[in-house]
Amino acid sequence: MTESQGTADKMATEHKRDRRNVLALTGAAALLALAVNLAISVFNSHKKKTKKNKDLPGSNVCVNLSASEIRRLADRIIANSKSVHDRVASVPLDKVTYKNVVSPLAELEARHFPLMQSCLFAKLVSTSDDVRKASAEAERRIDGHVLMCSKREDVYRVIKAIAARGEWMNAEAKHYIQSLVRDFERNGLSITVTKREEMHRLRAQIDELSLQYIKNLNDDSTFLLFSEAELAGLPPDFLKGLDTAENGKFKVILRSNYVAAVLELCQVGTTRKMVAVAYGKRCGEVNVAVLENLVKLRHKYARLLGYSNYADYAVDLRMAKTPSKVFEFLEDISVNLTNLANKELNMMKDLKKKEEGDIPFGIEDLLYYAKRVEEQKFDLDFGALKQYFPVNLVLSGVFKIFQDLFGLRFEEIADAEVWHDDVCVFSVFDLSSGELLGYFYLDLYTREEKYGNTCVVALQNGALSVDGARQVAVALLISQFEKDVGGHPGLLRFSEVVNLFHEFGHVVQHICNRATFARFSGLRVDPDFVEIPAQVLENLCYEGFALKLISGFHQDITKPIKDETCRSLKRWRHSFSALKLKQEILYCLFDQIIHSADNIDVVELFKHLHPKVMLGLPVLEGTNPASCFPRSVIGYEAACYSRIWSEVFAADIFASKFRGDPSNQYVGMQFRNKVLGPGGAKEPVEVLSDFLGREPSIQAFIESKAEYSV
Repeated sequence: MTESQGTADKMATEHKRDRRNVLALTGAAALLALAVNLAISVFNSHKKKTKKNKDLPGSNVCVNLSASEIRRLADRIIANSKSVHDRVASVPLDKVTYKNVVSPLAELEARHFPLMQSCLFAKLVSTSDDVRKASAEAERRIDGHVLMCSKREDVYRVIKAIAARGEWMNAEAKHYIQSLVRDFERNGLSITVTKREEMHRLRAQIDELSLQYIKNLNDDSTFLLFSEAELAGLPPDFLKGLDTAENGKFKVILRSNYVAAVLELCQVGTTRKMVAVAYGKRCGEVNVAVLENLVKLRHKYARLLGYSNYADYAVDLRMAKTPSKVFEFLEDISVNLTNLANKELNMMKDLKKKEEGDIPFGIEDLLYYAKRVEEQKFDLDFGALKQYFPVNLVLSGVFKIFQDLFGLRFEEIADAEVWHDDVCVFSVFDLSSGELLGYFYLDLYTREEKYGNTCVVALQNGALSVDGARQVAVALLISQFEKDVGGHPGLLRFSEVVNLFHEFGHVVQHICNRATFARFSGLRVDPDFVEIPAQVLENLCYEGFALKLISGFHQDITKPIKDETCRSLKRWRHSFSALKLKQEILYCLFDQIIHSADNIDVVELFKHLHPKVMLGLPVLEGTNPASCFPRSVIGYEAACYSRIWSEVFAADIFASKFRGDPSNQYVGMQFRNKVLGPGGAKEPVEVLSDFLGREPSIQAFIESKAEYSV
């Protein structure tokens, strides 16, 4: 997958999350009876054909729907939603109450979501081409319906009327109603019809330009030719995977996976520079022009809605709240890393001088010499380390760690209905009360037709019904691990182990949520906050007790990795990362600046920022980083900072609460109840401050980098 394709995938994921929030809203105004009947009729009709499989009590998720069943279910969802909107729109404004508007809204939102997901998740996992096509088509139809519903001014007036009456049952209900109003207004319902029409025209132009930028990158087929000597240091398997020209030279295509390998492993400095320069020149002037036009349109779009610029619009609903807070955060991190980054840079310069003479150190040398220093400093053979992580042993260790820490009990469900023999289903119970909290599906092993990245998909959100009963949560974890190789159990790379910890953290985050409303449940939280819990739990993967539990030599699993290896992994994680992090901050600052001000020359901006942030290292001559930076175009526009944001505050939580005793169940239960429990029902800063006993800070993150510095 290319860099731009990967970003487009992520964009699509983010878009789906936003779209499903809207769909939940559009379906939320249905009569409760319609919601219940729809859920029960679809679920029961599917059960009749699968009597041999065990039911999952409380789950309304339908698996193994045929293509025709998906189409019919999508029809019902859309028809039901339209009926709902018509009914809500007909309520006289002086007759609206919490009971006749908000309660049915919230109840159907909870019941609608798993039916929607029953249509849509098949696209990711089904073994049938027809089913995947039907799922993709259902997604397009539902998206179109949502777009139409988001423009219904009659429904907005009714919800606005209930908000104006101030009839709140509690703080979470108030937050829920306000979020309904906010979503309509961000779709233009509070501005004049003329402005709204202009907003929709701008949105169409923005989408077209965004896709054009990505298409330009994807269509770029540039490659460079190198001899084997010019690619010295790259492994034989990499060279075998390259095409060759008539003259026998190897073709290096300018895609992220090939470029990263060359920049990290190639011993020839001139080759690294040629590849880095060519990679940074992709789409040159054409994409720079697209980006500058795109940013202008985004500013116009935001100003129609009353914001001063696009960054104000994008950050307003995030934990950071304002662009000024983002700038302050990024600059604080960058300044605090400067001394450490200088130390790293000087070490790399010295090493380059020894190996290549007086050739100046450039940004193209960063990955290669960072890896060289790490190789000298750490005795870590990740190829050999892989033999200590059989996938089943890792899973059993992960299960034990999360069960013990959070007071949970996992039970595998035999004969549950699944879409492939490799898929397993587990129920999750509260260990103390025995309450059923939810279920999770594991679809972990490689299949050609399956979605290629590791991720968690929410299938059903936990929520309270009007009668006080809690709906269980259901999640799906997808990956592409090797099940077995040559008759031996599949082995995980250490990076895959870390990724599994992270994603299983999302599973627990989803299932342990106790929000009243499905809209705030599971993973439907502030996008600046959503990664923080999983980042916290990812830290466990570097703790000795956890590494011992999840590791064992594949031929004798009673032999876990050695204590020294555990210590080395922890030091390796944090060492030599300051300069790389400053490079990421550089791109985040660029993204925030162009979306905060008018008429920015994006090429000159990069030339100015690069040496300022990167300790004097200039941008590569002739390159246009703005022409090949898809994160700022689709998916993360004005929000590129968010990954660093979550990592920093996760480090604060882990250092403050878990570091001394990372397996302490008392702390784990506090985290479950105070951080995972509220979900999106509370402001994230309030959630973290309640858990920490103070406001979150960057200090622990900086100290962790310094502690394990080179």
